[in-house]
This record gives sequence, C-alpha cells and structure tokens, in this order.
Amino acid sequence: MSTDYVRKPEWLKIKLNTNEQYTNIKKMMREKKLHTVCEEAKCPNIHECWAERKTATFMILGSVCTRACRFCAVQTGLPTELDWEEPERVAVSVEQMGLKHVVITAVARDDLKDGGAGVFAETIRAVRRRNPLCSIEVLPSDMNGEYDNVKTLLDAKPDILNHNIETVKRLSPRIRARATYERSLEFLRRAKELNAAIPTKSSIMVGLGETKEEIIETMDDLRANNVDILTIGQYLQPTKHHLKVQKYWGLQEFEELKMIAMSKGFSHCEAGPLVRSSYHADEQVHAAKANA
Repeated sequence: MSTDYVRKPEWLKIKLNTNEQYTNIKKMMREKKLHTVCEEAKCPNIHECWAERKTATFMILGSVCTRACRFCAVQTGLPTELDWEEPERVAVSVEQMGLKHVVITAVARDDLKDGGAGVFAETIRAVRRRNPLCSIEVLPSDMNGEYDNVKTLLDAKPDILNHNIETVKRLSPRIRARATYERSLEFLRRAKELNAAIPTKSSIMVGLGETKEEIIETMDDLRANNVDILTIGQYLQPTKHHLKVQKYWGLQEFEELKMIAMSKGFSHCEAGPLVRSSYHADEQVHAAKANA
C-alpha cells in the first residue's frame, strides 16, 4: 500500500451539531457508565444521530478490545471487567431515549470462553422487557467462531444480526486482527442456519486499496452465505497510527456499487462516504423488509 497522503475531498465534510439533545445523551451515557461505538470508534455521524435521537449504538462488555485491528480507534488491551448489570442500564437508556431501533455492539472479548455471547443475550432480553416495541440489532465479533456462542446469541432472538466482513479477502489479513474473512462468512452462514427468519447484514469499508472487482467478489461471497443487507462506506483514518487512506471513492462510484449490490439480490444496500454499519439502521431494516 502507498504511504503517500491522500487529500480528503472538499465534499466530504461533517456537519457538527452539539445541540441540547446531543449534550443530554452524552451526559446520560456518562452517568450510566455506558460506552458507545459512536464515541469510541470516532463515528463521523455521531452529531447527526445523537442530535436527532436517531439510532444509537451501545457498545457493551467494556471499552477495551482484545484485538488491535489496524483501522479501528477502539482501545486495545486486556479487559478487566464483566458487568452483568450493564444489560439493564442499556435497557433503561433505550427507554429514556425513546428509541424505536437500537444497535448493540461490543468490543471483541477473546478472553471470555463465550466471547461475550451471554451478556449480549441478556442485553437483548433486558431491552425487550422494557421496550417491547423497539427493534433490536446486534453487531458482534465472530466470537471465536464457536457454534455454541452463535447459538446463545441467536436464541435471544434479536430482530437483525449484523457482522462485518470489513474488507475484501486479499486485504483482510493486513487490516483485521485475529478475525478472518472465512470465519466471518461462516459466522453469517451459521446464523442463518440457526434462524433463517432473522435478517443478516454485513459491511465493507472502501479506500484501503481494494479494487472494484474485489468488492464485487465480496458481495458474491456474502450473498452465497445468504446475507440480506449490505452497507458500504468510506474508510477514514482515525489517527496517524492507523492505516492511511489509499483512495476516496466518489459519490457516483458509491451509487454504482449500490446498484450492483441490489442486482446481486441484497434486500437493501446503503452506500456512501459516511455510511457506517449502524447509520440509519432503522431505515435500512424497513427498506429491506419492503424489498424482501
């Protein structure tokens, strides 16, 4: 990969909106000792989503990840906590925010035998008890590829299961830590085998040196494993210590990728520079159902 700096396009700008809604949500997160991937991963859409009280993405199982993926800003190291009161705090926060759709993700917990599946499952149940009309999307790691861990998660019956392939097969070993391209596909396939009624979803970052042909190949691999929804977004370097951007894909290129994805049979594809896995997640689910 090139080490040259690629200048960010003028049209790729983020509008900051720190209104009262945004400030109140941030305060609530701190009071309840909760983490969000919106903050930890430096999501470019945090101001829009929080200011308008759109989909919030809670990050459970602490803020320290056992993996050190070269694209991710989340802190890495050896986690020290396993908080079984966290599921209820998440459920209360969802209730107070009045969310109609919530995304629950987590750091990778390779230190736990179940990969965190038990806490994931209890969080789903806690949210559903307090918020019966709220749809629940989960975004876990591959949980070490263990079948029982996937089953524990699916037995709690989330409304949608999201697991990110992240990048094309050729680049996966360089970009991801411990996770593999093949294991992610296996995770998504097993989820469908366990409960075919639960839609599955995955995401691809672009701008890391992949080719259009490789992206299309990844689409084919995801469809071969019955993935329903795809999101495609531009990789943005979170700090100077992370991988550099190799290319900024244009708006027309994203539109073309979306059209290709839909022609492959995905029930919905969201593609754009600032698109992230949980961006407008509620709208993605509704669109997928309409096209199913």
